[in-house]
Amino acid sequence: MSKTVLVTGATGGIGQAVALKLAKQGFDLVLHYHSNSEKAQNLLRAVTQLGVQARVLQFAVDERQQVQQVLLDDVAKYGAYYAVICNAGIIRDNAFPAMTGEEWDAVIHTNLDAFYNVLQPLVMPMVRAKQGGRIVTIASVSGIMGNRGQTNYSASKGGLIAASKSLAIELAKRKITVNCVAPGIIETDMTSDMDPAMIKQMVPLRRAGKAEEVASLVAFLVSAEAAYITRQVISINGGMF
Repeated sequence: MSKTVLVTGATGGIGQAVALKLAKQGFDLVLHYHSNSEKAQNLLRAVTQLGVQARVLQFAVDERQQVQQVLLDDVAKYGAYYAVICNAGIIRDNAFPAMTGEEWDAVIHTNLDAFYNVLQPLVMPMVRAKQGGRIVTIASVSGIMGNRGQTNYSASKGGLIAASKSLAIELAKRKITVNCVAPGIIETDMTSDMDPAMIKQMVPLRRAGKAEEVASLVAFLVSAEAAYITRQVISINGGMF
């Protein structure tokens, strides 16, 4: 029987790459999106053409009641997920003295609160399924070393790392691993306006990473071969630190 993986933020650059990689490995997929229905349907067609079962779910990860209702209804209908990839996230960069309350709140609620909103209703079904499982959260280099103009983003991703480590301890005896992937500068819409010369200066490998490279790391952590890896933060950043 195929195992099902939920990917949040599946229409983003990293999310799409993760979904396609997991589909190629034979996992059935639940593809979450917030607002871009067209991208979600295109991705749905792409993964099903790879021979797996897939469906889409729409919700805002910062709307707790909505998230939990949608996820609980899906699990009740189809059964527990084997793995969850917590990928959805936003940026609202600004110098801290000029940062608005909305910019702070939007990033914290979307990037950090989503950890609770998405995972809290899903953990016990995973435990009761007694098949082990995988949780992978997508953090950032900013959550480890900080970054100018990203106090909100760094706080959200640093909190995500700490929460992931704590949950890993709680779920280890259930054979559910929890790990954090911390990308550096990756070629996505979020980084499309970065100066290539600046990227070369910041990254020892002198280039931005590719979403497919992050996806390969995530896919490994979901695989059976990664069963003894948990509570880890794995950076993929071209040698930035």
